[in-house]
Amino acid sequence: MPLRVAKPIRVLIVDDSASVRQTLGSILSAAPDIEVLATAADPFVAARRIQDDLPDVIILDLEMPRMDGLTFLRKIMAQKPLPVIICSTLTEQGSRMLFDVLEAGAIDVLPKPRVDTRQFLMESSVRVCDAVRAAARARLRGPRPAARAVEAKLSADAMIPPPRTGRPVTGTDPVVCIGASTGGTESLRDVLEALPTDAPGLLIVQHMPEHFTAAFARRLDGICAIDVKEAQDGDVVRPGLALIAPGGRHMLLQRNGGRYSVAIKDGPLISRHRPSVDVLFRSAAQCAGGNALGIIMTGMGDDGATGLLEMRRAGAHTIAQDEESCVVFGMPKEAIERGAAARIAPLHHLHLEIVRFGASAHVKHRDVTANAG
Repeated sequence: MPLRVAKPIRVLIVDDSASVRQTLGSILSAAPDIEVLATAADPFVAARRIQDDLPDVIILDLEMPRMDGLTFLRKIMAQKPLPVIICSTLTEQGSRMLFDVLEAGAIDVLPKPRVDTRQFLMESSVRVCDAVRAAARARLRGPRPAARAVEAKLSADAMIPPPRTGRPVTGTDPVVCIGASTGGTESLRDVLEALPTDAPGLLIVQHMPEHFTAAFARRLDGICAIDVKEAQDGDVVRPGLALIAPGGRHMLLQRNGGRYSVAIKDGPLISRHRPSVDVLFRSAAQCAGGNALGIIMTGMGDDGATGLLEMRRAGAHTIAQDEESCVVFGMPKEAIERGAAARIAPLHHLHLEIVRFGASAHVKHRDVTANAG
């Protein structure tokens, strides 16, 4: 019996720059599991192409003649929902446009600088191909109302030593650590918007490029009851505050006496990401133990699976988002298969899990304090 060969992921590239179309085409064509179905210089050409043959994924620019990319994206999601990745200079600095395209239904955003675009895209070839693979597997949520060499995949050992087993962690305030990737920006919004002001302190790693996380944090801060900010080195973890790891740098939890703070560090890509969920989770396993809750959310790949298992072994509470509510059930699936998740929960229950954890942790801490007295 002949072996069945998986069909390649077929991609439509829509960009008014011939150079960008050529560069993206070369990157994608070099991947054995990806095929460039067609390219288009503007949305009108793309629309005609879609009528003849639907691609699996669309890579879409925003600045184009005759029709801008955001308008075309909204038309696609209203008429023929397809996985769309935005690749544009308009999102480079984390502008409002970034959130407009995510709210309109885009699966992911790739930054595209205004200068040295070709070199930048070639250097980001692994990221481009991974984004296409994730988009092809994505569960479309729809718009909100209103054989290239792969770099070595390093573990968290490159940033922080493995946690020492058997070492007890004394009680302190509860802390919640969350990791997410593809589909995480809007999913995190759902969780954080529902949290009360006295929610336990949160540390979040969302895979995003440099410059995006500050704008992402400001946007969430404006719509959430809790405070949200891009983390800075030395920031104190406190109730009612969510700290988001800055794009391009790792975030670690550290303990100073009875308080937690964060360390922001440079370093190599861990599990092909910086910031890495594994780095955050390992640091929580080391210095928080049973005082921590680890949550792994939607995303492709396995970043965070090892770290979540280390948290569980250190006594932490651990949860994976369920398949039905994930945009991409990659990271949670890996964590579940490795036995890292003690519980599996849907997206709309995660804020309840956080509140419940915070309340039980405070009761436990109060009882311990009373017994000590």
